[in-house]
Amino acid sequence: MRIFAISDLHLSFEVDKPMDIFGGLWLNHTKTLEENWQSVVKEDDLVLVAGDLSWAMRIEDTKQDFEYLERLNGNKIIIRGNHEYWWKSISAVREILPPSVKALQNDAIKVGNYVITGTRGWYVPESQNDPKFTAENKKIFDREVIRLELCLQAAKKLAEEGNTIICMMHFPPFNHKREENPFTQLFEKYGVKKVVYAH
Repeated sequence: MRIFAISDLHLSFEVDKPMDIFGGLWLNHTKTLEENWQSVVKEDDLVLVAGDLSWAMRIEDTKQDFEYLERLNGNKIIIRGNHEYWWKSISAVREILPPSVKALQNDAIKVGNYVITGTRGWYVPESQNDPKFTAENKKIFDREVIRLELCLQAAKKLAEEGNTIICMMHFPPFNHKREENPFTQLFEKYGVKKVVYAH
């Protein structure tokens, strides 16, 4: 088994939000994605999808997006991104997932010698007085720190000697200066050696 990672697929098979509004590079992006994915990923591989899978606003509008993901090779593990407005509860999400897709939220999954966990994360301030780090941002950030620790606690419970914990985050877990912060401190506390991030 090989492990791949990707994010920000921004599928929109049931909503009118084509990615080519962001430029010609995105024209037919789902076709290009599928061709490249199928040429690289094999059936027994694992693909970590680190958020922003679908532009849908309602869970019932993700059906074709998940049908597309199911057609792609490999087993997939997804986390929530900042545009996953359709993701209201993990139980509702898990009810609609196709067989090759698993979703994480405040928990972890063991696959072979790997334990996969992850959370959305949030914007990490650039300084103590960062004007963009509003009270609302701090509230979300603090909540995501708690969620990350729940994820890592769950991963530690599943991990056996010799296992590798891989943590997915949608937001980069650091600022532009790559300074230490509560996210990186938790990685160190729980012995996380591999982090996949997106956004």
